[in-house]
Amino acid sequence: MAQPYEQVNSDANEESLRMVSSQPIGNEPVSDEELRPHVLDGFIGQPQLKAQLRLFLDAARKRETPPDHILLAGPPGLGKTTLAMIVANELEVPIRITSGPAIQHAGDLASILSSLEPGEVLFVDEVHRLPRAAEELLYIAMEDFRVDVMVGKGPGASSIPLTLPRFTMIGATTREGMLPSPLRARFGFTAHLDFYPHEELEKLVERSAGVLGLRIDREAAHELALRSRGTPRIANRLLRRVRDWVIVHDLPQASAEDVRQALALYQIDAEGLDRLDIAVLNAIVRNFQGGPVGLNTLAAMVGEESETVETVCEPYLVREGFLIRTPKGRVATPKAWQHLGMRPNEDDVNKSF
Repeated sequence: MAQPYEQVNSDANEESLRMVSSQPIGNEPVSDEELRPHVLDGFIGQPQLKAQLRLFLDAARKRETPPDHILLAGPPGLGKTTLAMIVANELEVPIRITSGPAIQHAGDLASILSSLEPGEVLFVDEVHRLPRAAEELLYIAMEDFRVDVMVGKGPGASSIPLTLPRFTMIGATTREGMLPSPLRARFGFTAHLDFYPHEELEKLVERSAGVLGLRIDREAAHELALRSRGTPRIANRLLRRVRDWVIVHDLPQASAEDVRQALALYQIDAEGLDRLDIAVLNAIVRNFQGGPVGLNTLAAMVGEESETVETVCEPYLVREGFLIRTPKGRVATPKAWQHLGMRPNEDDVNKSF
């Protein structure tokens, strides 16, 4: 198995403190080793990606050379970091972990690259946030396995090429479109992670419950999967809160009703919507008769920053069909009205669209 990984300047991205946020929250233990599978066979979901990655790694092992560089792209919370660790474990090599925001200067990246061992995996999370100078350094390192070290300053400065051992770079990004074309072109394999269907999340919940020592029946796992917004990180976070409920109430196992009551305490409903989601829908439906309503006005109504509403709340509401973005503003769909226990009249529907 791989040696314990070394963490280099890793920072916790606390985009939101919402229970249903797909970003990590502070130092929560949901991302620790106990819930991570360590081999590809133990990774639940993403079957097409797993088949591609299996072939990719098997071929590298037979060639007895490090595999090409890998780009993992997809929304947060779907398992990109876990897959990077699995690659290192499958190849039986160490892994070095850092992130784009943690690298402030090209020299930071150069010091990491120059200390890599032959065959080692370098995992850069949020690779799209690397500084421009570091990106240009990475181009050469990924293609030619060398870095140019500047010696001296001013007119007398000179560049000395430093040869690097062959390594595998794994980049993770939630915004593939922000990657410069030259950097994207240097990845030999790009894996796209998709949101999980409920059936796969149920299996993940059952596996995680077993690891946590929590007995949970199939119906309870289904209820929890429905509220997890297609995201394993959220499923594991909610599962821990259900475990708290079971422990406090001295229950032998978690039932579907226990899941409903525990998550109702945290204001998470059957569709995975939380307080902020409901507040947004209520503002559009009750205050603006379904919309359209501008983003800034909507944000003021719910007491949040416009960026928070647009980047944290809206993507899920749009994906699940509760909200539509139009040139005139945000519009609630009939599904949103129904979820709030209301029915739009025909005039409201015609006006909105």
